[in-house]
Amino acid sequence: MGKTMWKALVAGGAAVVFTGVAAVPAGAAEGGVSFSRVSVNGGKAIVIGVKEEVEVHATFRMTTGLRYDSGPAVFPYRGKPDTGDTLHSSVITSDCKVVDRAKGICDFEEWLYIDPRNLDFGNEDAGTWRTAARVFLAGDAHDTDDKDLPLQVKRATRVTANASPEPVAKGKTITVTGRVTRANWDTHTYQGYAGRTVSLQFKAAGASSYTTVKKATSSRTGALKTTVKATGPGTWRWTYYGNSTSGAKSSTGDYVAVR
Repeated sequence: MGKTMWKALVAGGAAVVFTGVAAVPAGAAEGGVSFSRVSVNGGKAIVIGVKEEVEVHATFRMTTGLRYDSGPAVFPYRGKPDTGDTLHSSVITSDCKVVDRAKGICDFEEWLYIDPRNLDFGNEDAGTWRTAARVFLAGDAHDTDDKDLPLQVKRATRVTANASPEPVAKGKTITVTGRVTRANWDTHTYQGYAGRTVSLQFKAAGASSYTTVKKATSSRTGALKTTVKATGPGTWRWTYYGNSTSGAKSSTGDYVAVR
């Protein structure tokens, strides 16, 4: 990943935008600032496709008696917080919500954006990242804290489903096909995801939830196919539960009437 270009846009003295992906300059001052109550994406994995920019919500608390030029931010990193790679296209931080003015305690909301079309973004970036927090202080210094908070960054998957024939006589065979594909961040396309165990699920007419009926393994092109007996009307779908580098996904359901 290339060099980071940092740019701060301040509104009301507390909103900030950082643009770029990768390393930041070392040698800045540390100390005098603490970050706590850091939450990124509600603790869930960050799942990224090939074209759509992803918005990640975060919250945190900052305590400092120092004056700062730009609003604080939390962000994913690998390597070291100040010299490693960072993962974001832009970050917007809210104004300070004062908790204790005398002690310099503020709560913040943040919206971090990741654009997979960035040229420095590739398949090797899937996996575990960590979380850092940073604020730019007066006098061209900054304070960066490693929050020791792991973040899972995953390649998005897509799943399709088709059940036929429609309608079908009760007791007859239904063939359910589909395909599971995964985002390739190097080529910006979705490609067949081979060897995946995918669950075939059924929701009977009038029911509120799906039940797993059986499982199938995707072919070398990601294709899925299996057969079941028609017991009653309802909706069929495939569900892939993901892994350490790939997100979970369910297909759109396909309703089959049973006569």
